[in-house]
Parts: sequence; C-alpha cells; structure tokens
Amino acid sequence: MSVLATAAIAVVALAGCAQGGSAGSGGDAGSGDKPYIAMISKGFQHQFWQAVKQGAEERAEELGVEITFEGPASETEVDAQLQMLQAAIDKSPDAIAYAALDPEACIPLIDAAGAAEIPVVQFDAGCDSDVPLSIAKTDSLGAGALAADHMAELIGEEGEVAIVGHSQINSTGVERRDGFVEQMEAEYPDIEIVDIQYGDGDHLKSADIAKAMIAAHPDLKGIYGTNEGSAVGVVNALTELGMNGDDLTVIGFDSGKAQMDAITNGLMAGAITQNPIGIGAETVQAAYDAINGDTPEEVIDTGYFFYDAENMKDEEIAAVLYE
Repeated sequence: MSVLATAAIAVVALAGCAQGGSAGSGGDAGSGDKPYIAMISKGFQHQFWQAVKQGAEERAEELGVEITFEGPASETEVDAQLQMLQAAIDKSPDAIAYAALDPEACIPLIDAAGAAEIPVVQFDAGCDSDVPLSIAKTDSLGAGALAADHMAELIGEEGEVAIVGHSQINSTGVERRDGFVEQMEAEYPDIEIVDIQYGDGDHLKSADIAKAMIAAHPDLKGIYGTNEGSAVGVVNALTELGMNGDDLTVIGFDSGKAQMDAITNGLMAGAITQNPIGIGAETVQAAYDAINGDTPEEVIDTGYFFYDAENMKDEEIAAVLYE
C-alpha cells in the first residue's frame, strides 16, 4: 500500500463523524424528503468550481433531488478533502459525487463508500478505485494537445516554450501537461520545452515561477498555464515585468473573468475552456441514474474549446465561458 493511501486511512480514523464544514460548504445534509447527493469538489476558490456548482444545482432542481457541494479552500489540501469525503459517507447519502485531488489517497474511503452500498460517481478527476460508476470530465490529453497546436501556430512553429502546471498528482494536471508535451514532440520538432514547473494553481506562486522562467530563458517565446490560477499567474507576471502579449505568447486553460479580460486586453493570446456547467449537470444526472438503478455512462466527455479575442462572442464559445 502506498504512503498516501496509508495516510488516508489515518485521516479516516481521525475524521470520525466530523461534519466537514468549510468555506466551500454547500449546505447541510439532505432532509430525507428528496434523494440526497453529496458532492465533494477539488476546490472552491476558482470560478471554474463555481460554474460546476451552478450546473449541478440547475440539474438537481430539474430532477427534484437535493445536493450539497463543498471543497477545500486550496487544491493542495488533500487531507481536508478526505475529511469532507468521510463526513459525506457518515451522512449516508443516496449517492456521492467526487473529484479527486489525489487519485491514490482517496482509495480507502471510496472503497468504504462502496462497502456501504453508496453509489459513487466522479467529476473532473478520478480516484484509482473500482467503485465509481462513471466520471464526467474534459478530455484533458486532447485539450492539452489543442493548446500546443495554437501555441505552435502563434510562435511560428519554432522556439522555446515553458509550462506552468497546477499539479503533478491529479489527472487533470498530468494530462493537460502530457497532452501539450506529446503534441509538441510529435508535430513540432523545432519547438523546445525548456522548463516545466508547478504552482499548485495558486496565482501568486505561479507568477513567481513565470518571472523566474522569463529571467532564466531570455529567448522564451511562450508559456502555457494549465489551469485558471496558473494562467492568471503568468499574466500577472507579464504585467509586473512591464511585458505584454507581443513580448511573450501566453496560452491558458479555463476561462473566468481575469483570463477573459487578459485576452481582450492582449496580454493572453487565448485559452482552452471546458464546459464546467455541463460537468456539474452531467455529474448530478449520473448520480441520479445510479440512485434509480440505471447504469450511467462510464466516461462522459463534456467537451473543450479554444477561445481568443476573435471568437469569444461566438454563440458556441460564449455558452461555455464563465465569469
């Protein structure tokens, strides 16, 4: 058993019957009058998670189910998320929806939910357990490859680029990075990825990383930020250094007001947007289906799109942007 999984067991013992309150709390447990789904996200601070919550609540209202939605204050707080998961299990909900920060540390608890005959579905990033019935997510490898294609086009298919990632552990961080790297290696031999570092999705830490990259690589042509906090951090670094989009090409991930403003102002060339409202809605739908004895689709691909100043107001793109 891994060290992380062992640590998770310790968290279970410590968590006991804790009720998992947090800044991201979505309310108390179900009243019993409606089916109750407990949703535990990877975080609550980014606008992405607010949009997932919105989609979940809208679908829950349509279906006549009750949900709670919570997540830790930071996407590095694995122990806090595990305590929330334990608290959710203790409430004996009709189903649990989970987005894993750490795919291994969650295994004992997800297995415990399965042993308690609580249906488990996942969203955004999965746990390495056989218990969950489905996952609603973005094809992060494909999205990373799309980011690479646009970066390559914008820098003339040659030069040095770098990546400010948000996680080396959870699947979204790994796959968005790998999709970008593998596409560059396969299709753009004259582009060199000179540095990959991780800012944990924190815009202050990501800005410091980006400034260090720019100082260390004076010929750097572009930086790719793999989530909302990473990309905003890179943009903030450019602002602090008195640079703009003509000096360095920035490709981001997710939307949110800060990135959309940066694209409008020319600081960021463009970004990949997911469909967070769709992720929330499809997750609640999968949990509802499981509660009613139906088998949800194993992988629900909710799509991804590249947006920039030229297409931001197009109907298809505007529908998946969030502020």
